[in-house]
Amino acid sequence: MAAGSFSSATSDLQTSTSGVRSNPTLLCTPLMGTTVDQMLIEMRKAKEIGGDVVEIRLDCLRTFNASQDLGILIKQSPLPTLVTYRPVWEGGQYEGDENKRQDALRLAMELGADYIDVELQVASEFNNSIAAKKPERFKVIVSSHNFHNTPSLEGIGNLVARIQATGADIVKIATTALDISDVARIFQITTNSQIPMIGIVMGERGLISRLLCPKYGGYLTYGALEAGAISAPGQPTAKDLLDLYNFRLINSDTKIFGIIGKPVGHSKSPLLFNEAFKSINYNAVYVHLLVDDVEKFFNTYSTPDFGGCSCTIPHKEVALKCMDEIDPIAKKIGAINNIVRRQDGTLKGYNTDYIGAIEAIEDGLRELNGASPGSRSPLAGKLFVVLGAGGAGKSLAYGAKEKGARVVVANRTFERAKELADKTGAKAMTLEEVQDFHPEEGMVLANTTSVGMKPKIDETPIKKEALKHYCLVFDAIYTPKETRLLREAKESGAVLVFGTEMLIRQGFEQYKNFTGLPAPEQLFRELMSRHA
Repeated sequence: MAAGSFSSATSDLQTSTSGVRSNPTLLCTPLMGTTVDQMLIEMRKAKEIGGDVVEIRLDCLRTFNASQDLGILIKQSPLPTLVTYRPVWEGGQYEGDENKRQDALRLAMELGADYIDVELQVASEFNNSIAAKKPERFKVIVSSHNFHNTPSLEGIGNLVARIQATGADIVKIATTALDISDVARIFQITTNSQIPMIGIVMGERGLISRLLCPKYGGYLTYGALEAGAISAPGQPTAKDLLDLYNFRLINSDTKIFGIIGKPVGHSKSPLLFNEAFKSINYNAVYVHLLVDDVEKFFNTYSTPDFGGCSCTIPHKEVALKCMDEIDPIAKKIGAINNIVRRQDGTLKGYNTDYIGAIEAIEDGLRELNGASPGSRSPLAGKLFVVLGAGGAGKSLAYGAKEKGARVVVANRTFERAKELADKTGAKAMTLEEVQDFHPEEGMVLANTTSVGMKPKIDETPIKKEALKHYCLVFDAIYTPKETRLLREAKESGAVLVFGTEMLIRQGFEQYKNFTGLPAPEQLFRELMSRHA
C-alpha cells in the first residue's frame, strides 16, 4: 500500500497567528512538570518556542487538588489548553479513583479548557455525562493507545469508527511502529477521515507520522519542550519540528526526501537540506527514516511525492537491488548513497560518497604539498589504506584507484577485504595486520568503519603508534567531528580530513540530483561549522 499525495478536509481547524505557516496542523506541547509552578513555567516556554496548544498532563503532578490547581493552570495559560489525566491502564501515571479522574476532566471543561483527551474505554460514558453542558467551542479528543503494534488498515478503520461512535469531536489513534511501513496505514486513514484526526505512530520508526502530519491533514502533532521530557516514545522536540524540519511550511504538496539507515538519528543531513530548501522556498522536507527492510520501504512509499533519499549504513549495497537504473560509476563501486525517484515512479541510484571523500582528500594533500589544483591528482602513486570494506569502503577504494593510488583494503574479516581488493586491483589484509603495516612513509589512511562513532567515542580502528607513517588521515565518521583516530593522527603530525567535509561535498551532489539545482555550498558549510 502506498502513501501518496492526498488532500484533506481541514478547513475547520484552528490556525495560529504566530509566524509563517502553510498548514493548519497544530503543534501541541505536553507539560510534564511535577508541580503546578513548573507547568506554568513550561507554558510560557511553549509559547516562546512557537507552540499552538499546551497539553496539561495532570497525571504528572506529584500532588493535585482539582478545585484549586485546575483554575490556575487553565486561566494562566498563554496558549489554548488540552487537559489529559492519563491512567496507568492507558500508559499514564494516574492510579487513583476513576470517578475522581473523570470529575477533574469535567471541571477542566467548566473552567474553560479548550480540549479534553479521554480514553476510548470510558469515552461513551464521559461524553454522555457532559452532553447537556458542553461549551460550543470545546472539543473532546477520544484516544486509543496501542503500545504493541500498528493494526491492519481494516483494524485501524474499525477503531476510528468505534471512536466516532462515542461522540468524539476529534479522533486520536496512537500505535507503535514495528516497521516504518506501518506509518503508511495511519497516513491513509488520516487522509480519508471524515472527522478531525490525530494519527501518531510511536517509536523512532514512526517519526514521520509526527513530522509529516500536516501533509496528510492531521489535526495536531506533539512536540516536547526538551529531549528528555517526552510524553510518548519517538516524540521529537517542538524546536526540532519548527527549526529542523520546517513544520510550519509542510503542506499537501510538499515533496518528501530523507535519509534511510539503521541507525539514522545521528545524521545531520536534515539540517543541511531543510535549511537549503527553505532558503530558496523549495517546497520539500528532508526527514530521518529508520528503515529495516529497504525493498519494503520503497514498495510502500512508491509515489512521486517521495522524491528520493540518501542512503547510509547498512543499506548502501542492498538498496542496489531495488533500483530500476544505476549510475555507471555507482554500479562499478557496488554501493549507492543517493536515490532519486523520477516522475514515472522509477528509482535511480547514484554514489556521491566517492566524489565528496576523494575531492576532500586531494585538497588536503595539495595543502600539504603546497600544490595548486592541476590535471594530475596528488593521490597518483600514493599508498592509500582503506579501513572497512562496506559501502563507503568501496567508494574510497574505487575513487582512489581511479586517481592512480596504490590501494590497500583492510577489514575485520579478510574474505570481505579480499573480495573488494580483487575488484579494485588492491592488496587485502585484516585490520589486525594493518596495525604493523608500514612499507613506506607518507601513506594516506581512510577509515570507513564505524569504530569511534558515538556513543563509543573512546574506540579507534588503528593504534596511535601506527599513525606516524601516514601523512594524511581521513575519517568518514562525523559524530563526533574529531574522533579519537583524528585526534591521535593530529598528535602524530598528519593532515586531517574530517568526515564532515565528505558529508558536505557529497551533499552538494545529492542536492543537485534531488532538485536539479546547484547546491548552496556556502550555506552548507556555514551550517556544518555551526552545528558539527
